Amino acid sequence: MRIVFAVIVAVILCITVTAQKRFELADLAKLTTISDPQISPDGKSIVLVVSRPEYKQNVFVAELVLIDIVSGKQTVLTQNRPVVSQPRWSPDGAQLAFLAKTGTGKDAANQIFILSTFGEARQLTKATKGVQHFSWKPDAQAIAFVSADEPSNKAEADRGNDGFEVGNNDMFLIAAPTPSHIWLMSTVSGEVKRLTSGSWSLPVTIPPGAPSSPLSWSPDGKMIAFVKVIGPHSGDVPNRSVQLLNVETGAIAPLTGRRKFEGYPSFSADGTSINYGYLRDGIQGNINDIYVSPVTGGEGRCITTALDREMSRAFWMPDGKTLLVGGHDDNRVSLWLQPMNGTAKKLNLGSLSPSWSFWIDAFVDKNGAIAFTASDPGEPTELYYMSSPTAQPRRLTHFNKEVGDMSMGKWETIRWELEGFKHNGLLTYPVNYTAGSKYPLVVMVHGGPAAASVETFSSRTQLLANHGYFVFEPNYRGSDNMGSAYKKAIIKDAGAGPGRDVMAGLAKLKNTGMIDTGRIGVTGWSYGGFMTVWLAGHYPGWKAAIAGAAVTDWVDQYNLGDANVNRAAAVGGSPWIGDNMKLYTDQSPITMAHKITAPTLILANTADPRVPVTQSYKLYHVLKDNGIPTKFIAWNIPAHNASDPVRQMEVSRLWIDWMDQYLMNKKGL
Repeated sequence: MRIVFAVIVAVILCITVTAQKRFELADLAKLTTISDPQISPDGKSIVLVVSRPEYKQNVFVAELVLIDIVSGKQTVLTQNRPVVSQPRWSPDGAQLAFLAKTGTGKDAANQIFILSTFGEARQLTKATKGVQHFSWKPDAQAIAFVSADEPSNKAEADRGNDGFEVGNNDMFLIAAPTPSHIWLMSTVSGEVKRLTSGSWSLPVTIPPGAPSSPLSWSPDGKMIAFVKVIGPHSGDVPNRSVQLLNVETGAIAPLTGRRKFEGYPSFSADGTSINYGYLRDGIQGNINDIYVSPVTGGEGRCITTALDREMSRAFWMPDGKTLLVGGHDDNRVSLWLQPMNGTAKKLNLGSLSPSWSFWIDAFVDKNGAIAFTASDPGEPTELYYMSSPTAQPRRLTHFNKEVGDMSMGKWETIRWELEGFKHNGLLTYPVNYTAGSKYPLVVMVHGGPAAASVETFSSRTQLLANHGYFVFEPNYRGSDNMGSAYKKAIIKDAGAGPGRDVMAGLAKLKNTGMIDTGRIGVTGWSYGGFMTVWLAGHYPGWKAAIAGAAVTDWVDQYNLGDANVNRAAAVGGSPWIGDNMKLYTDQSPITMAHKITAPTLILANTADPRVPVTQSYKLYHVLKDNGIPTKFIAWNIPAHNASDPVRQMEVSRLWIDWMDQYLMNKKGL
């Protein structure tokens, strides 16, 4: 009997020792962000940006880390710099350039630094307005970079004569935006030469969004392919086209002759062709396709028509006849080999989805090797390497092993059909889920709407799963994971159709018997906030709602947001023309917000250029005036999303506490 008792005690002790730690809010401090992998020209190593939160200083501390591909050995290349980004090898592999922030206060700006040996970096540029991005000349003797012009009236503005003409921009503009142009700097002599000028501009991305379209050199170093926008205002961005710059003469010529929706040109290795992105059929709101054009000009040919997916990135393969392309694909992020003629072939990445933020975080070297960052819902992001497109991905880093070993909710993809569309969404189970029991559910709707909920790691999802929730992340018409018809179906139907899609998916979940149907909350940020307010106002039964940076009024989006008048294409024309105002009213969640009964937490940033805070104020007053429990919490930052670790953690804390208060009956905020 003593022996049996001893065995039982030993088993209990073993279980106690090996039990997984819960993933909790404080563990966000342990997450490491990795990005922008770049394979060295000799193919032996990869440099990438490694970023960790530092809560005392409220910054993310970034380093450039070199990873040996064979051994996995890591070498830190930069230390004690407030910001580092965009590592880029020189074509001969002898030098590594990167951006680092110098100066303080209003004078702080990114400049180019160069490491010739793995010692102290030297500063290359001293651009007054800083460097946005750059590209090595093929002979490694110079770097082309993009920088904004100084204001033409700077002296007068410093004396108080700082009035400016307002254009198609967000409401928080405090001075006229200046164009961004291309400069050339010798890495040998330090000589700087301006290559472009004018009232037009290269594109500048306001986060969230893909990086600004990079410069692409022709292999002979005689031309640069770039994107030209008609002006520097953020509302001008759709008016963009691919251009070719003769570096010697300064002459600029359009590649295709189009004037809208082109981007991200890249020369082939032999210099005869250029690939670029263009919205299908020239329709704003449609998917992005990849075209290939001869360098001599012309629209060329779309090579991704049959693939019918939103293309977020395209890389030339060494043969010059194939591209590696990537984007959202059903419930995943996928990579394909797309030949000039023929059917695309999907790469076998196992359970991995490459990192996506309107851009695929990957690199292809001259031999066809691929480096990319990726995750799955139970495993945070790490670096992976494929020696060829047919090789099995090999994990090279374990930066997030401690978090990955913590308890995570299992997941599955849920599928349903409605009104001729096939829909899907990610369902994450509560940690320690017990079959036969019922659990509360949080419906977390993605933003965009040109985005998707796919099988990747989400800290907020897993935090909720560790608090005992099912988390349902539905895709809806307008998402970019199911092709052209699916994405553009949202045009002039911003909320009603997507709302029915989400509710049909929710109905399927309710029928499983796993959900406590009396404890369901809805939440989202940006367009996810839009959908939260729409669903809460049009459908009863919600017990809690969180509307983050929510679009509630399309008129405010049209007049005051950074995309500005470009919103008209999706909603149905200018609200100030004819009877179009009715289209805006019908598609704005604020119109039915008085029907909301769910206790609602409103979160916003006071100077958000993407979704002006005016819309959150309107929602707050609607709810307060109708006696609905609500809190409105805002942060004084000029951004759509917080970029510092303290505010990011605070948003997640508020998210969880609100759901715990109203779905778990725990102590309130």
